[in-house]
Amino acid sequence: MAVSVPELAPLTPGATRVLDAASRLFYEHGIHAIGVDTIAEAAGVTKKTLYDRFGSKEALVVSYLQHRDARWRAHVADHLARVPDAGTARILAVFDAAISWSDENSPKGCSAINARAEIGDGHDGHPVFPEVSRQKAWLFELFEELCREAGASDPESTAQAMMLLYEGAIVTVGMETFAQPFGVARRLAGRMLDQELA
Repeated sequence: MAVSVPELAPLTPGATRVLDAASRLFYEHGIHAIGVDTIAEAAGVTKKTLYDRFGSKEALVVSYLQHRDARWRAHVADHLARVPDAGTARILAVFDAAISWSDENSPKGCSAINARAEIGDGHDGHPVFPEVSRQKAWLFELFEELCREAGASDPESTAQAMMLLYEGAIVTVGMETFAQPFGVARRLAGRMLDQELA
């Protein structure tokens, strides 16, 4: 299975500066805590440029999440390419990708989960919720396809277990409950998969 990495529209230099600044600020401080004035100043552009390029703060937040997701998917694809044969090791490659990604890119946990926590229940039409939901659905579908390829007797249930381990680990990263949560999740996933795929 090849990981699909979304093709995102190219950005102008000004839009790139805005997105880079917004991405750093949103992740470090939260979406609600950062206003467009702060983003424009950090990017070295006017508010008009920000609105001309993105239309609204909400659209900028969605773009931030989409670009992080595209980078994450490319990172996962690279790890899966190193383990081309179906089986336990290929499923665990997703956890390996998370281990190498999280220290540098996600010290405060998952950007999608963090964004979801800020926007409420998602029933108010806010554009962030569908984007976050799409990202998590993609990861679950990836796990399910990898489990199916590996010969799991119940790929959906096995993927649900993998997803719960993964999501528990990324939340634990953000909460700093204990060290190396993805390593723990990977070990538990390996034991479960060894039993399921034996």
